[in-house]
Amino acid sequence: MRRTLFTAACAVVTMTTALAVPASAVPDRAPGQASEYVVLYKDGVSLPDARAAVEAAGGTIVRENTDVGVATVRSADTGFAARVRRQSALDGAAANRVIGRAPKTGKATEQFAVEKEGRGQTTGTTTVKGAKKGEEPLADLQWDMKQIRATAKGSYRVEPGDRRVTVGVIDTGIDGSHPDIAPNFNRALSRNFTTDVPVDANGAEVDGPCAEEPDKSCNDPADVDENEHGTHVASTIASPRNGLGMAGVAPDVSLVNLRAGQDSGYFFLQPTVDALTYAGKHGIDVVNMSYYIDPWLFNCANNPADSPADQAEQQTIIKAANRALNFAHRHGVTLVAAAGNEAIDYTETNTDATSPDFASEPGEQPYERTIPASCLSLPGEGDHVIPVSSTGISERKAYYSSFGKGYTAVAAPGGDKYDTADGKLDDKAGIWAAYPESIARERGELNADGTPNTPRVVRSCKDGTCAYYQSIQGTSMASPHAAGVAALIVSRYGERDRANGGLTMAPSAVRSILTGTADATKCPRGGSYTYTRYVEQADGSFEKVVATHSCEGSKRDNGFYGSGIVDAFAAVRR
Repeated sequence: MRRTLFTAACAVVTMTTALAVPASAVPDRAPGQASEYVVLYKDGVSLPDARAAVEAAGGTIVRENTDVGVATVRSADTGFAARVRRQSALDGAAANRVIGRAPKTGKATEQFAVEKEGRGQTTGTTTVKGAKKGEEPLADLQWDMKQIRATAKGSYRVEPGDRRVTVGVIDTGIDGSHPDIAPNFNRALSRNFTTDVPVDANGAEVDGPCAEEPDKSCNDPADVDENEHGTHVASTIASPRNGLGMAGVAPDVSLVNLRAGQDSGYFFLQPTVDALTYAGKHGIDVVNMSYYIDPWLFNCANNPADSPADQAEQQTIIKAANRALNFAHRHGVTLVAAAGNEAIDYTETNTDATSPDFASEPGEQPYERTIPASCLSLPGEGDHVIPVSSTGISERKAYYSSFGKGYTAVAAPGGDKYDTADGKLDDKAGIWAAYPESIARERGELNADGTPNTPRVVRSCKDGTCAYYQSIQGTSMASPHAAGVAALIVSRYGERDRANGGLTMAPSAVRSILTGTADATKCPRGGSYTYTRYVEQADGSFEKVVATHSCEGSKRDNGFYGSGIVDAFAAVRR
């Protein structure tokens, strides 16, 4: 390994956040109280020079990523980030959190409001028709697989995937013990790049106490998902055809947990960089990224709405994330990401009132700012990434899905529970995939005998083994469909990977086939679509919600669908 020039990505270990209010308005830390930072080394600078610059700025290196030139640094100096900017060998710093702040009770911000729709229903059950010959027991619920022709009569018949192909799920973890994931789970390659965060700088609970681990180290095993998100994503990609539950898009490929998400659903910079670097170094063929890097929904290099410190921090996040993405891409990793659940056109000027969504310093709060199209939501708008918008059961773009001509690469089923005849929520119109039993029990969604007591959860049993599945919607659910098709493409056309074993295929070639075989879908007539939803309120009444989204472009290249809806069968029968 060359030690004198930094060219791409590797391992880091922290979170990033920024100053949401002027420094004068932020309460001072206690004297000598340390904070952690993610520091980016300048390209071409030697390790000794970079390390000396960190020390000169008043920091102590905790860990270092020499492949991408990123270090986790601790400093008790409140002016550390500003000092970093004055060092010619360093390219910026992003603040993490105060070390040793006393825990307080509170609740972390929920980031998946769209995905949580329908939760809390505790009456009724979801009925499933008997499985047809050659299908999994719950295949009747999988309208999504039918939409992309990942079925027994479609892609499964031609190419179900190759176990030598690995898909990295960069998410909140994977429940490796789930009966409909375990057969395809690669435990040896899986890693957890996060450390649980009990509270933020304002004392609000983030991941909760670290009492579950025997050593209280706050480090979960690499086969655990205490959130649910990553398990659902993994199941969509590669649940096996084993006569239990349902099958994924690529039922014979291998799943690798590359955890970068906190239990609470936050995704910070350092774990993302770590996961991408690891993927590149270990021959991972495809990664799925169904999230954005916190704390900024959009990272702006020079937005007048942001303070100079905030601008500098966002510049650091952009540079570090793209270094990692480029490293992974150069090492053969196809990068797939969710397009976002904000229901906005990413190519237009928008408003963000949610950032920063994590407090690294006391007093930090989100604030409203105008977002020009030049700002980047990462990793979706990062280098070499394939952003995926979401479709509902009728193939219309989902009401929540973000979009934009030149942004959206392809579309895939992500579910839309309001894509129904009456515009009211129906869990059957969501995406069904694996659900950790422990979370279902914790939420009271199972009866004493193990049967579900909510229509958004179903159970499948075989030979005394039972597994659970739930209905969720979101671009987080669309992206793994595209990642699964990408894995099928590598399985079908990939070549022997002499460096890492298994198969490999150039990401540009994978993307070309993925987009070239997608089912071209034109914009709605008139160039726009009006969504009418009837959202149930706490008192049982329904509120009418209306929104119109405009679509630009041709049938083969437009803002709603990009090149079209991914087609697993077309991708592998060439």
